[in-house]
Amino acid sequence: MLDLSRLRALHAVSVHGSVAGAATALGYTPSAVSQQITKLERETRTTLLERRGRGVSLTEEALHLVGAAQRLLAIMEQTETELEERRGLPTGRLTIAAFASAARGLLPGVLAGLSREHPALDVRLDEVDPHLSVDLAAKGVVDLAVAHDWDIAPLPAPEGLAQVVIGLDRCDLLVPEGHALAGRDGVRREELARERWICQPPGTVCHDWLVRTLRTAGCEPDIRHRAEEHHTQLALVAAGLGIAMMPRLGRGPLPAGVAAIRLDPVPERRLYALWRTEAARRPAITAAVDALRAHGAAAGLA
Repeated sequence: MLDLSRLRALHAVSVHGSVAGAATALGYTPSAVSQQITKLERETRTTLLERRGRGVSLTEEALHLVGAAQRLLAIMEQTETELEERRGLPTGRLTIAAFASAARGLLPGVLAGLSREHPALDVRLDEVDPHLSVDLAAKGVVDLAVAHDWDIAPLPAPEGLAQVVIGLDRCDLLVPEGHALAGRDGVRREELARERWICQPPGTVCHDWLVRTLRTAGCEPDIRHRAEEHHTQLALVAAGLGIAMMPRLGRGPLPAGVAAIRLDPVPERRLYALWRTEAARRPAITAAVDALRAHGAAAGLA
């Protein structure tokens, strides 16, 4: 008989593309995941992983087992949901994937509140890029995703996911205090054509949004510095190296040397909670979504 934990390990390798990624997602060491795969290969008398450079690829037999694992894991999830629903209380493990500023500005209060009010609930957080978190929720790797999008760059939600808006997070233009715009009440996008910019790396939601926004205003942004962390961007702005557009959630107090100006019209990003429709009846999902909306309102989300 096939071992479900070993099938789960193989499924995780398929989803994350590597043994290391699977180990991180499952909370194991890479060595433990490799051992699970080796035992599964011995049980099935089949080669499941093949070396490709520094990574691995799944054989056709492995892909067949992954399909079976997906069906078995879906049955397990449904059974756990039904048991939790019968109890009427949030229980079991609930994994939430959230992007960085939500993980910093929203999730600490949510996690603490859920743990305090529902001691039988094991809540865990993974900090993940919005596009990745939605995909992980769709594949069943996480139970709930907190993601965001912008008006000109909507976030596609795969079929089979339910979603609710947590709130709207407004964005400010941040400039050095000595900048020519620092004393202004508001600035239009068309006035920013000659500025030097600091933003996140290409491929991130915020970078793509900045480029699209300025291009629609007839500007091609001159991006001089790229940094993933907001605190790094703020330090670069404070040093007079450029300007940035930054959401308020999780930003914290502005450091000395940085001024915030209203951009007209005010950019807003929508924050969502997304989960698989088959888990919608699970009390843990309901409790987590309610907590996200309540803490979102307390954090100043519109």
